[in-house]
Amino acid sequence: MLEERDASIKALLGPEGDVSEGQRQELQHLINGVINFREMGKQALGPFWKDLTPEQRDGFVRVFSEIVRHQSLSDLDVYRASVTYDAIAVDGDSARVTTTTIYDEIPVTVEYDLLRTGGEWTARDIILDDVSTVGGYSRSFQTVIRKRGFDSLMNSLNKRLDSIRSES
Repeated sequence: MLEERDASIKALLGPEGDVSEGQRQELQHLINGVINFREMGKQALGPFWKDLTPEQRDGFVRVFSEIVRHQSLSDLDVYRASVTYDAIAVDGDSARVTTTTIYDEIPVTVEYDLLRTGGEWTARDIILDDVSTVGGYSRSFQTVIRKRGFDSLMNSLNKRLDSIRSES
């Protein structure tokens, strides 16, 4: 799944150069298609998730996923990097895939924490050199919720999304 995704991304990007808006949209779909944004968002909000209404959860996941999707296109050259698949460990409906990416001659370990739901594997976290994507969001989001509440977090995320949209 991940190897096919990487091959498709590299084929679409080519070895160098700019990409069209159509290619950017296709890349955004390919790059983020493996991410389970609901599960990632649930983990990022931690204990606060259970207190949210279904509408609040859906709204959060929608805004959070759109921000992540836009951020994934900020440096397309990273997706041209060489990737080796080092290890795959499966335990029931969970799996961990460890890769090494060589970018600007610097090796970076990238681990995908996968969850199988409905027969499909999706990423619930991506760990770069032992730094969890979910962990970073979790610290930030939970601090805001503790200090100012969920509505404040959503206001901040919506402002961030508006800013991202106006830049693109």
